[in-house]
Amino acid sequence: MESAGIHESTFNSIMKCDVDIRKDLYANTVLSGGTTMFPGIADRMQKEITALAPSTMKIKIVAPPERKYSVWIGGSKAFSLAYHAYLRCKHF
Repeated sequence: MESAGIHESTFNSIMKCDVDIRKDLYANTVLSGGTTMFPGIADRMQKEITALAPSTMKIKIVAPPERKYSVWIGGSKAFSLAYHAYLRCKHF
């Protein structure tokens, strides 16, 4: 079974978005999660997305060093916000 690569999935997702925000999405693609820790993945994504995107687009791939934990941190923040909202609603 074959599936699209991460660059193709990213490109397809951007192309499904409204044309007015595509420029921003191309210029602000953030890699996160443990599987993005492979050496050279940011450079490869930059190369692959540049090959797929219109030539006029500025492509910027951001790969922060803490990306291994970014998904977990985001999930914990979302839970924390939901938990505090629940407490506020419960007390009123």
